[in-house]
Amino acid sequence: MSSTASGKNGTWRNWGGTVTARPVREVMPASVEELSAAVARAAEDGLKVKAVGSGHSFTSIAATDGVLIRPQLLTGIRNIDRDAGTVTVEAGTPLKRLNMALAREGLSLTNMGDIMEQTVSGATSTGTHGTGRESASIAAQIKALELVTADGSVLTCSEKENPEVFAAARIGLGALGIVTAITFAVEPIFLLTAREEPMSFDRVTSTFDELWAENEHFEFYWFPHTGNTNTKRNNRSAGPERPVGQLKGWFEDEFLSNGVFQVANWVGRAAPATIPAIAQISSKALSARTYTDIPYKVFTSPRRVRFVEMEYAVPREAVVETLRELKAMVDRSRLRISFPVEVRTAPADDITLSTASGRDTAYIAVHMFQGTPYQAYFTAAERIFTAHEGRPHWGKVHTRDAEYFARTYPRFGDFTALRDRLDPERRFQNDYLRRVLGS
Repeated sequence: MSSTASGKNGTWRNWGGTVTARPVREVMPASVEELSAAVARAAEDGLKVKAVGSGHSFTSIAATDGVLIRPQLLTGIRNIDRDAGTVTVEAGTPLKRLNMALAREGLSLTNMGDIMEQTVSGATSTGTHGTGRESASIAAQIKALELVTADGSVLTCSEKENPEVFAAARIGLGALGIVTAITFAVEPIFLLTAREEPMSFDRVTSTFDELWAENEHFEFYWFPHTGNTNTKRNNRSAGPERPVGQLKGWFEDEFLSNGVFQVANWVGRAAPATIPAIAQISSKALSARTYTDIPYKVFTSPRRVRFVEMEYAVPREAVVETLRELKAMVDRSRLRISFPVEVRTAPADDITLSTASGRDTAYIAVHMFQGTPYQAYFTAAERIFTAHEGRPHWGKVHTRDAEYFARTYPRFGDFTALRDRLDPERRFQNDYLRRVLGS
């Protein structure tokens, strides 16, 4: 998988193959000054501007027919402050490079998502998250931000400096400006012990509260058409390091989770009737295992099988009921779902448009193999999620609009008012932002 969504003949495509765009021009600035100049020039030409990361959003959040900013040259660590426990990193830095660089310095983020192909600014701007009892999304670990606003000026914000911008810009959807640098809280590197174990759907749902309470990071995958799940518990460990062996790791993470799974999906796409039988086998293929390693090697894993995804955040207390409704819907439908449903959690945070803003949250993600029709499944799932006041992930497929968000985000008006102030002419507007934020 290439880390950058690619373009031929000036056409930009996202990783999931769901979005294409034809910008008038592409700019690859080598400095914040060059980026400011590109924004100012776009304004002179009356063009919209969007920055694009690695294209891992399934929505058209980064698409533009104006000026496309590629931040590949704005990468690397600017500064590590060990006393403050922070690292300042350029916006175009891939999470993978950040994680590896921090590990070499004996440092780590507290929590992260399950892949690390995205740029730091793309991941945080869309609200990328992992799972955690106390530790929240990547954006919630931001201590300061630098962004170029619509008039080309550079604005810095933190809890002390421009705090009203900081409250919103950590998950800014690209609507407030183009992020150029991010300061994250980091801590001395630590070890996590992961315990992966199959568990029945009934057991995982009936003991969900205990599983959540007993583990720092709990998540599970339910395989539709089965009563089976695979659970994962990550907890801090005093060591020693016991990584997954190379051969065993290749067999489980590459051969089974990517190779065999890819073939199973090809078969399922060609002959949907085989999916329930394949699901029974898939859900039992991965046996229990325990390993101990540094955080990014435990939290993240390669995802080579391409898919389309919808994910909703529901209040944590509603997750079991929501899941049972989802299972009942799949069981009584004629849908054939070859991808597992992923369930994670996050504590409430204080970021204006965070999916966990102001409420303890659980995430339910539904996926379909790339190239299979997903609309019927996603529409039925979305109906269930929205009945529980779900908030969709900003970078994943959904059909919600500004009217819906005004009801489900208590401070939605704060965000749009700030946008009016920072981008009155809608320099950073596109079709997606027009839908989710209003014009």
